[in-house]
Order: sequence, then structure tokens, then C-alpha cells
Amino acid sequence: MKHFTKLAFAGVLAALTAGAAQAQELYTPNLAYRTGPFAATGIPLMNGQADYLAMLNARDGGIGGIMINAEECETGYSTEKGVECYEKTKGKAIVTQPWSTGITLQVLPKTNVDMIPILAPGYGFSPMMDGKTFQWSYNAPAGYWDAADMIIQYLEGMGSLDGKTIAFLHLDHPYGKEPLPVLEALAAEKGFELNPIPVGLKEMQNQSAQWLQIRRMRPDYVVMWGWGAMNAGAITEAVKTKFPMENMVGVWWSGHDADLAIVGQDGKGYKSISWSFPNMDAPVMKDIQSLVIDAGLSKTDETEMKGVFYSRGIVISAILAEGIRVAQAQYGTAEINAEQLRWGLENINMTEARIDELGLTGMLPPFATSCSNHTGHSGGWMLEWDGEKFVKVSDLLTANVAAYTDLAQQNAKDYADANAPWPVNDTCEN
Repeated sequence: MKHFTKLAFAGVLAALTAGAAQAQELYTPNLAYRTGPFAATGIPLMNGQADYLAMLNARDGGIGGIMINAEECETGYSTEKGVECYEKTKGKAIVTQPWSTGITLQVLPKTNVDMIPILAPGYGFSPMMDGKTFQWSYNAPAGYWDAADMIIQYLEGMGSLDGKTIAFLHLDHPYGKEPLPVLEALAAEKGFELNPIPVGLKEMQNQSAQWLQIRRMRPDYVVMWGWGAMNAGAITEAVKTKFPMENMVGVWWSGHDADLAIVGQDGKGYKSISWSFPNMDAPVMKDIQSLVIDAGLSKTDETEMKGVFYSRGIVISAILAEGIRVAQAQYGTAEINAEQLRWGLENINMTEARIDELGLTGMLPPFATSCSNHTGHSGGWMLEWDGEKFVKVSDLLTANVAAYTDLAQQNAKDYADANAPWPVNDTCEN
């Protein structure tokens, strides 16, 4: 893996900028969902993504002297519309951002043929961590299996899980089912009873049946894998049924400030694992404020800007931008193509020093990708709702990746075999 220092980046990009006058744009389309049942969570994420790239355009003239075109194609989180957006944008795209596990699974085979990298930070098909098999897909900085492992680690830190009962409240969708293989393995290893409770797309806002089941079950913990309206529905029902909020933990997509604001102090104690954290004092936030928000170029507002999801959108675009910079430096051209960005995304090295250089201090943990490791496995913090906002209540947790590496490789092989012919990179050594 090749890593670049701040000075190396500056020197290479200065040279690229000098020769980029004729370049048109870096086309990085986003398959957005500002409408539909998941819009409440999609909007702050899309706003954060868009504002970071708009800041780079305003402050730096884009990346390497080329402006970024982060056009959005609205999917409403529909898999069918997502595939349509992928087909519509792939012609000149250097990356695709599916924004749904369902959409990701549909476009995954297409990207091998079209040679376009998938960037799916913190979501998608967990075995994508196997870069030898999934050469065109990246879910850095952390994947769903990482999240499941870290959540169980945290709960075990409060006492043995042997003989305990955990209700797994999840969206009945590919996304909601992703962590089951790891959770089932952990249940067998640690002796707790895992009870999956699915929530259908039409049940998200009215989960009375699911919470009746939870009341009867009387679990020690509820682990929630929710999204969009499901999160608010579950949190509201938990408060209504007087479930102890300190015993309810969500994945990072179930840690949205606006969902907890609905119940306010009654939600105090609810937790969510997260690989991002809002830091309003980070230099990048000041640049976004002055160059994008004050300039009237943003769709965000003061409340949203302070939340977890807006800052996560910023982090996601920062990961993409870093992949672009790495590719530009490697290939000596500012106007990179999709295949060159693929190399850049698998050679990211987000050290603490690099995070600080990018003005993202405290907003994400360090991670690195490689030819064989497309997830990075950054680890995450446990966040807790204090009645008004999310605060960190743990040091950085790191997943026991070795425990499910064999499972990931086997699932990757099964996927490749089922979708043969499937290219596998046997030359990866790192």
C-alpha cells in the first residue's frame, strides 16, 4: 500500500492543478433519497455530503484543480429507482454511491462489467470486506458485521451475557438482515438468546405488534437495526411501554438526533454505535459555515448541522475526496477515471495526523484500506442520548474482525460462485 504525506500531497496536487485548466469535472453522482419513508434520515446525510464537496469547490477549486459535480439522482430508497439511477449516471461517473443495501446488491455484479467503484460507507453487503473478491466495492470505514461485534462487546462490558435475552428489532429488508450471521455466532459463543423481530416497511410507524412481543419476551436488551421512520416509531414505542432506554442500543443508522428529539428527556440513556461524531469546533465545520452556509449554498439548518447524520455526510464525502487525491497522486493526473479511483479507494490511510490535516479532528476514527481489505474496520464509539444530544460514552471500540474473516471469505466465495464468471484478484498480498 502506498501512503502519502501532507507535503507529498501538496506537491503532487500543485503540479496537477497547474495542468488542469482544460479539465471539465469529477463526476461523483449520489443516488440520494430526499423523499419517501426514509427521507428524514436521508436529508441530513445528503446535505452533509453535498456541503463538504461544495466547500472543496469553493475553497480549493475542487480536487487537484478540477471541480466536483456531485449531482443527485433521487431514488426514494427504492431498489428499482436506484438501479435506474445507476444506469442513468454510469456513463461518465467515476464512482457510484447506492445508499441502500438493496440497491448495492443489485448493482454489485454490474460494476465488474462497467468498471465503476461502489462507495458504500458503513452499509452494503458485509462480505465486501473481502477485496480480493469484491474488487470494485468499498464499505469503509466500517461494516455491519463490525457494528454487531462492537455492540455485543459493549453489552458484555456491562456484565456476562450468558443466559441473557436480546431482542433484535430490525427492518425486514436486506439491510436489517445483514448482521444476523455474526449475531447468531456471538449468541452461540457467549450463551445469550437472540430473538429476531422483523418490522415490515408498512409497519415502521406503527410497531404495536412488535412491542407487544417485546413486552411479553421481557428481554434484557433490545438491539435495533432501524432506518428512517422505523427509528422514531421504535423509540416512541419503547418510551410508551416504559422499556429501560439504557438497555436499548442501535446500529449507526439508528442514532439520529431528530428521532430522539421527539421523546426528549424520556429517551435519555438510549445508545448507538457510531464511526462518526459531530465536532462543531473542527476546522472543516468553520470552512463549511463560511464558504457554503453563509454563502447560501446549503440546504441545512442550524439544528441539523449539529447532528450526527449531517456530520456523517461530511465524513463520507471526505473519504471519497481522499480516495480521489490518492488516485491523482498515484497516476499523476487530476482528471482520474473510475478505474484509477478504484485504486485510490483501496489505498486510503486515514491516520490521526491525516484526519487533523483535513480539518476533521474528532469526527472519525483512523482507518486504512488495502487490496484485500475494502472495509478498513475503523472501530467506533458508543454514543448515548443525554436528553438533548448524543455524547460519547466509550473509548474507541474495535471489532474482532478475525472472528468472522473466514465467514466473510466463504460468503464472498459463495456469492462469486453463484454469479460466475466472477473475477477474483489472487495477487492481493495485503
